[in-house]
Amino acid sequence: MDCHPRLTGPVITRPDSPRIREAGKLAKRSWRTKSRRFVAEGPQAVREALMRHGDLRPSAVTIPPRAGEEDVSARPAPRGAVLDVWATAEAADRHPDVIETAGEAGLRVRQATAEVLSVVTDTVASQGIVAVVEHLDVSLTDVVTREARLLVVLSQVRDPGNAGTVLRVADAAGADAVVVTSSSVDVYNPKTVRSTVGSLFHIPVVTGVGLPEVTELARARGLQVLAADAHPPAHDLHVPWDTGLDLSRRTAWVFGNEAWGLPEADRSECDAAVAIPLYGRAESLNLASAASICIYESARSMHS
Repeated sequence: MDCHPRLTGPVITRPDSPRIREAGKLAKRSWRTKSRRFVAEGPQAVREALMRHGDLRPSAVTIPPRAGEEDVSARPAPRGAVLDVWATAEAADRHPDVIETAGEAGLRVRQATAEVLSVVTDTVASQGIVAVVEHLDVSLTDVVTREARLLVVLSQVRDPGNAGTVLRVADAAGADAVVVTSSSVDVYNPKTVRSTVGSLFHIPVVTGVGLPEVTELARARGLQVLAADAHPPAHDLHVPWDTGLDLSRRTAWVFGNEAWGLPEADRSECDAAVAIPLYGRAESLNLASAASICIYESARSMHS
């Protein structure tokens, strides 16, 4: 098979290629955690990953050896470094800007068949362009600082799409960081990565911490900790001043599980609860919708 002029050959046609097999293991959370790598699929996610990679110091980026030479999980690379990029010829024609961005970042895009990429991705129909990326998460103390104004905390959030959507909203609203507690979904789950639509590469993310640790540090750094919870007693989000709540203050918002919300133990970790008023007949809002409203109310109050 002839190689596409924009891509690097030889064309990978074997799904059992060692490098492809290694990437395919990243479908499992255990392997993502062990190797500290994940898969970004689709032009938007890969484009954002490549742009972030291009911002790294070239001397700091270590491209690991080919599988078989050495354990590819053994050599460290900077947070967010792109280690591999593959694309089909069709994807290279549809998204030449992504291939160009890779070149600007000092990376080659290897050509692979759609059958090969199906081993790496979990979608029914792959978008034809995939990257393997180093984990991006930072430490809690890196983001919970006295300068941080708006933090978003996910506690016991289990749906990948919801987690990704909230992360995207936090990015759009100008939040300082998103904290995904150890009781929540893996932020590097392929569905979560896709649903962030590239925002995962824009906003700092903390993972693997407990809620008490987060709330204690946030409070010590001068942030108020608010639970998005409708159970009384709760402030009304639309008239918070009536009950003494100031949304212009530096805030850490805590959002709970999609089905049962915040357990009493989690709610007790917060300074106050805030309810979104419902004017129609709907019983409730889903997590992503509720989080969007709360985050933007804080952002609006802080910027007005």
